[in-house]
Amino acid sequence: MPKTQFYTATSIDGFIADADNSLDWLFEVDEGDADSAPFASFFAEVGAFAMGATTYEWVLEHEGLLDKPLKWAEYYGDTPAWVFSHRSLPPIPGADLRFVQGDVRPVHAAMAEAAQGKNVWVVGGGELAGAFADAGLLDEIVLGVAPVTLGTGAPLLPRKLTSSRLALTGMQQVGQFAYLTYSVGPPA
Repeated sequence: MPKTQFYTATSIDGFIADADNSLDWLFEVDEGDADSAPFASFFAEVGAFAMGATTYEWVLEHEGLLDKPLKWAEYYGDTPAWVFSHRSLPPIPGADLRFVQGDVRPVHAAMAEAAQGKNVWVVGGGELAGAFADAGLLDEIVLGVAPVTLGTGAPLLPRKLTSSRLALTGMQQVGQFAYLTYSVGPPA
């Protein structure tokens, strides 16, 4: 059964980006053996994904994708992506991008259809993942917890999800990361 998953890295104190929306802190962490990194096997099961405007802008800038659009295909192939934004953003030439706004439910339905039986990945940010959780559309959270504290920044999930909705289903150490997997139950 396909799942909708929020797969992300987080600091120990629960931030997915620092106060400047930077992920530089993340790239300083030892990931261990490249063959044991879980992202490649995770993404092999993804048929569609979504991200918010801030995440999209960070990827555009950090990877220089407007100047080097083929890098997008190197990372994500032809997997379709939905970008939630209230403003106009530049598309990456050749990328299968759909710019949307509003309620996540109809977008999720389109993503699930496009995924053709594969999983849907909610890249981030935390507010977008929270909107999927609020709508009862988030099945799993996979956290790569990095050995760093940021003190402030973009929160992992800026809402309350209690243990009545979350169940730990997996733990794994990869390099300096602790990967924690939680199933997410429906809202009350």
